[in-house]
Amino acid sequence: MQKTSRKTVIIGAGVIGCAIALQLRRKGYQTVNVDKNPEVGYGSTSHSCAVVRFSYSLPETVMLAYEGYHYWKYWEQFVGKDDERGLARYHQCGHLMLRSTAEDRASVLQFYKKLGIPFAEWDLETIRHRLPLFDLRLMGPAVALDDPHFFDEPSGDRMMYGGVFTPEAGYIGDPQLATHNLRRAVEASGGSFVLGKRVTAILRDDERVLGVELEDGTRIDADVVVNAAGPYSSIVNKLAGVDKGMSIGTRALRREVHHLPSPPNFDFGKYGVMTSDGDLYQYFRPETGAKLTVGSGDPPCDSQTWVDDPDNFNTEFTESQWNTQVYRAAKRIPDLPIPGKAQGVVSLYDVADDWVPLYDKSDLKGFYMAVGTSGHQFKNAGVVGELMSVLIDACEQGHDHDADPLSFTGRYTGYRFSIGTFSRLRAINKDSSFSVRG
Repeated sequence: MQKTSRKTVIIGAGVIGCAIALQLRRKGYQTVNVDKNPEVGYGSTSHSCAVVRFSYSLPETVMLAYEGYHYWKYWEQFVGKDDERGLARYHQCGHLMLRSTAEDRASVLQFYKKLGIPFAEWDLETIRHRLPLFDLRLMGPAVALDDPHFFDEPSGDRMMYGGVFTPEAGYIGDPQLATHNLRRAVEASGGSFVLGKRVTAILRDDERVLGVELEDGTRIDADVVVNAAGPYSSIVNKLAGVDKGMSIGTRALRREVHHLPSPPNFDFGKYGVMTSDGDLYQYFRPETGAKLTVGSGDPPCDSQTWVDDPDNFNTEFTESQWNTQVYRAAKRIPDLPIPGKAQGVVSLYDVADDWVPLYDKSDLKGFYMAVGTSGHQFKNAGVVGELMSVLIDACEQGHDHDADPLSFTGRYTGYRFSIGTFSRLRAINKDSSFSVRG
């Protein structure tokens, strides 16, 4: 372990904040995670679908995701096994991207080929054999629930163009447990947690961060402060006075994800695969107990609910969103049972302007951010912890990351890419999907 006297406060004890703490501890930093929730992983992390897949719009985000997968593959080696609750389990069910045109996901396939990520191209016969519950007719584009054509049957015999399957993809069945595993690893290495208390001020002078103040007046002095506050990230950046020095901002977005029973004669929880359906802008994930999870892929026709105050938003299911998502899912899965009462989770995403996360320093020395991560970065917690520790350590030793962006090399894959991809100073990335696909 490297020797350093730097005291670090990480604002947030979700999966990202805890992973950063673990990797900083391993570099010798003194760490304390502060979170308003009573336990780690109780915010957006606990509501995550915890999907691990590699289908992204940018080569750097594909590399990050595939590197991140290996942390889950070797989870026990990464965190150790000293957790009285046991270790989170990785369910390697695979991921299928349905293709609505011959060129659909072509750039992703090129990334896979270039990076050596295992995949197979499935024709319609293969998909029918593996997933006989799917109706593989083309049904898009997705339309809003109040559109008179929402329930129209597809015309003609236009079919999907097969799909792309990545066998190593999967999901974490208990994201809160995974975060607790990280907590125990942090504590075993000497890190600490202050839970159930909110940060109300960032302490600073004209040049450098000095620490944080909590709602009860407690002051925690620190050389380094890291914003990993999830949906509260923009509020924390404003507290620190660093928001005006950013080209990319973050906002909180309300989301609903719904749980549904498997169709008769097909246990999706046991035999299903994660499926991305770009034709109808939706995704499916196996759920334990013969269930499946359905979420939105953000079609242009659907409205989005942005939230200014993360402490004040509608936490109940809405009839319109429930009906939109489950009936859209029933187009692809005609035998899908639809319960009379909504089930699933309602939570907030922390979304960057172009849906690409920010892993960066700020204009205030000693203040860093790992934000804009919700919806598609849970999978990357392990590698993000390491990436942020590399960034923080280099900057604290005097490196000018803005002028000379650091590179990061994955310990498992050997992929090397610029951390500058995730800069707060970047222009809007026009290659992004501008959706949860990232």
